[in-house]
Amino acid sequence: MNKRESGYRWVVFGTVLFAYFLIVSQRTAPGLITDQLMKDFHVSASTIGLMIGIQFLAYAGLQIPVGLLADRYGPNRFLIIGTLLTGLGSLLYSLAPNEYVLIFSRFLVGTGDAAIFVNLVLILSQWFKAKEFVSLLGVVAMVASLGSLSATVPFSLWISFAGWRLPFLSIGIILVISAFLLFTVLISRPKRIFKDDSKARKSPIKDRESAWIILRRMFSTRQAWATFLCHFGVVGTYVGFIGSWGVPYGIDVFGLSRSEASQLIMYGLFGAIIGGPLISWITSRLDSIKKIYTLIHLIVLFSWSGLFLAGVKPPFIMIVVLLFIIGFGNGASSLTFAVVRESFPMEQVGVVSGFANMGGFLSAVLLPSVFGNVLDLYPQDSINVGYHYGFIIPVLFSLMGLFGVMLIKEKKKEEQTS
Repeated sequence: MNKRESGYRWVVFGTVLFAYFLIVSQRTAPGLITDQLMKDFHVSASTIGLMIGIQFLAYAGLQIPVGLLADRYGPNRFLIIGTLLTGLGSLLYSLAPNEYVLIFSRFLVGTGDAAIFVNLVLILSQWFKAKEFVSLLGVVAMVASLGSLSATVPFSLWISFAGWRLPFLSIGIILVISAFLLFTVLISRPKRIFKDDSKARKSPIKDRESAWIILRRMFSTRQAWATFLCHFGVVGTYVGFIGSWGVPYGIDVFGLSRSEASQLIMYGLFGAIIGGPLISWITSRLDSIKKIYTLIHLIVLFSWSGLFLAGVKPPFIMIVVLLFIIGFGNGASSLTFAVVRESFPMEQVGVVSGFANMGGFLSAVLLPSVFGNVLDLYPQDSINVGYHYGFIIPVLFSLMGLFGVMLIKEKKKEEQTS
């Protein structure tokens, strides 16, 4: 039986997606309890910053190594290990007696998280045809946005009701159980169902290229840099702003309360939830990733430019609409990996996916820092002017994304085989 034609592939998709949803929810959930952690553990804001930073440092630093390992040894075990480490990290976080355990637990979560998305892309490549792959990546993007959404109001209400330790403990336990479920779904059961396929995989292995040769080839490939820049422009700007300065922007410029300002994040998330599956569905029917992705990058660039050109006190409804559109554009970020899937041989998809994903993360790390430095140039009584000029940063980053999508060389339709 062919994997890509079996009904079992939907079991694989659903199980992997469930684990991904939980893991995404745990990326940002600790931001809900920053004040409580500082009070409970008597630590400074810089210690909290270190805890958050070490998680994302682990995530970024492991993207390319994880891609190399997944290409060489297969994605299944690494996805399972990543889920298990994330679950153990969440468990340890919920039981932490001091700030040192807190920091180590977030490092574990970052390490586990680093192994998830790249391996998820590879697993979908193995189980689904090229046309299905593009559409399903849109569903993956939607689930990621739903995971982020669950880590706002729903998780906050749970924390308010039960305290912060029980929610993180519960999610940690579920993730550990999910790791064992993934082992059954991805490894144990397919061995029994797809016996012929497993025998084929045991054929003699060709001489493997060294990691340095693979990396040198990737870094010298225009298509790899194109995907890196695409993700840098469309993902990093959205994640970087929404995750750092979105709420302060609503408070400082519009005088909103913290809960009211948090709704600005919700508008962006709703845009991403709609944009992911819709854009992927359209793309899969037009057979041209580059045309759609170029249009999306232009829309995102014009939206950030609109935020800058709107001045120091723009109409609130305009901000809502533009953030929704920017979130919608972020939903198209899955097209980056569709380009990788059709441009590189299967044995290189993992490492190039990791490289592209690192581009989005790098942008998301740089933007809050540079944006903050711009704000520091202005006193509090004219901070709205600082935000106005700060929007130049995502405009420039979006320009880099547009340059990246223009670098993409799309294969002819007849070459895109599944």
